[in-house]
Amino acid sequence: MRMKLLCAGEAFEDLVFFALDHLPDLGEEIKTDHFLATVGGGAVITAVHAARLGIRTGIVSALGDTAVARLKRERVSVTNLRKPNEPHAITAALSTDEDRAFVTFNGVNAKLESRLATALAAFAKAPTSGKASAGQSARQAPQHVHLCLYPHDCAQWTRIVTRLRKRGVTTSWDFGWNELLTGDRGLTDLIDALDFVFVNELEARLYTGEPTLEAAILHWRQRRAITIVKQGDNGATWIAPDREIHFPAPRVKVVDTTGAGDAFNAGFLVAWLAGQPPARCLAAGNKIGAQSTLTAGGI
Repeated sequence: MRMKLLCAGEAFEDLVFFALDHLPDLGEEIKTDHFLATVGGGAVITAVHAARLGIRTGIVSALGDTAVARLKRERVSVTNLRKPNEPHAITAALSTDEDRAFVTFNGVNAKLESRLATALAAFAKAPTSGKASAGQSARQAPQHVHLCLYPHDCAQWTRIVTRLRKRGVTTSWDFGWNELLTGDRGLTDLIDALDFVFVNELEARLYTGEPTLEAAILHWRQRRAITIVKQGDNGATWIAPDREIHFPAPRVKVVDTTGAGDAFNAGFLVAWLAGQPPARCLAAGNKIGAQSTLTAGGI
């Protein structure tokens, strides 16, 4: 059976300090009884939430042993690009009700992008149905690929995404916050090769250079890709050349916001892959994103 969703990107073993009254100043120590050791990273969180929603989901990443075991328990198909004895990535997350901060040891993730490019290029050559022919990957190409990483070479990724599209594979990308991307002339071409781009309000402004969300939306409407702006407790907005749709978020008592945006991506994509209309996709994303804030950690 063809995989519905393949998530690709960085993975981390997360140390989460949550429900803090405030983030510490330099030189300040905060003690807390609220701590969780888990696995995270956008690709991991989106994959786990999608699998919990009942679709066939996989991940391609560089994973530590703890992450591999957890993903398999969650019924996520794992392609692990980490070689034996390579150090996996670790993130410490500090979270209040309103904000969060992170410190990360990147480990093998520093080598991950080229390995992901090779792996996804192979999926672009794989069959989308039936058996693989001689010389092709034994794996079928997934229905949709969702990426969560900083693309150092936008031109290379544009070629890979374009090849995937020609194979009937749809794609989405959550770039996160990365100021280096704003100076990459290839970013626009990459965005136009995608089906969806996921950003929050700050990222929507960052990648357009616009001072307000309203001005940024006008910019995003010029792109081929549909832009989904995640707005936290204000809901989310679907931005396409021909329309703009907003859907409010449910009200919940937040425990930890870590990974809420990635959980949103899962809810949205599962609904979209099921053929739901834009408003229902936004509602599904808002629901799963909100539910993820009720407990600590992204999953």
